Amino acid sequence: MISPETFFTFFTASVLLGLAPGPDNIFVLTQSALRGRSAGIIVMLGLCTGLVGHSLAVAFGVAVIFQTSALAFSILKYIGAGYLLYLAWQAFRASAENIDGNENDDVSHWKLYRRGIIMNITNPKVSIFFLAFLPQFADPAKGPIWVQLLLLGGLFIVATVLVFGCIALLAGTLGVWLNKSPRTQTILNKIAGTVFLGLALKLATTER
Repeated sequence: MISPETFFTFFTASVLLGLAPGPDNIFVLTQSALRGRSAGIIVMLGLCTGLVGHSLAVAFGVAVIFQTSALAFSILKYIGAGYLLYLAWQAFRASAENIDGNENDDVSHWKLYRRGIIMNITNPKVSIFFLAFLPQFADPAKGPIWVQLLLLGGLFIVATVLVFGCIALLAGTLGVWLNKSPRTQTILNKIAGTVFLGLALKLATTER
């Protein structure tokens, strides 16, 4: 249904987009450095679950709402910005003891997974990006458009897993070394809070 040429072009573009600095890969990087490799992987899975939602929204036309309705776009982006501010507040008030690199905390992993989903879903720019990006690689002559869009969305998620997985592993390895020092843990926490704050401001001021 999707030609090899389209497959290769789309996958290459998806990998490059995953490598470009953005809220999602920065989130994976900071959480991996603070909490360990498995935490970064869990965050990545949450973000990719959000991408499943965006893929479905584009395939079935829901994303058009966020492109055409300024109110819907604004509501969603302010919810996302508010959530990022909440994460920034948590990071700034946390002590070194709160970040011990424990990779066996199921509750923490569930919270990280949920954070990944919320952060991705509440970013309307992702829906609009998918709405603009995926259809460029769909061909009506090759079958139902919605099926092709879902396949392309799945391929984008595979590329995201590969890129973000590497980021999580590398940042997690570095974090193991950095987290040996309580002072360094505190500094990393403040950096993470600053990153969340910056992302919140960026999302709140973004335009369609």
